[in-house]
Amino acid sequence: MKKITLNYYQDPGHGWAKAPISLLHYLNIAQGISPYSYIRGQYAYLEEDCDLSRLLAAAAAACIDIKLRDFHTNKQSKIRSYQSFSIQG
Repeated sequence: MKKITLNYYQDPGHGWAKAPISLLHYLNIAQGISPYSYIRGQYAYLEEDCDLSRLLAAAAAACIDIKLRDFHTNKQSKIRSYQSFSIQG
């Protein structure tokens, strides 16, 4: 089983996992990611409620074990200022 570690960022109100957009395409879920997630450069910041769950389920089906490395801030995360996710990105 392949193993991948992703950074998981949390502020007082929400959380996002930073994942390479190429991974979303590999797992064939990029078109299903909501605009509640964000994009910056070659990375998606997947919101914790639905999009992160979608990634974890697709990864498990592809025999990829994803571990999350936690980062927390007590301030509002700068991720909130990134562009909303879209496949055109």
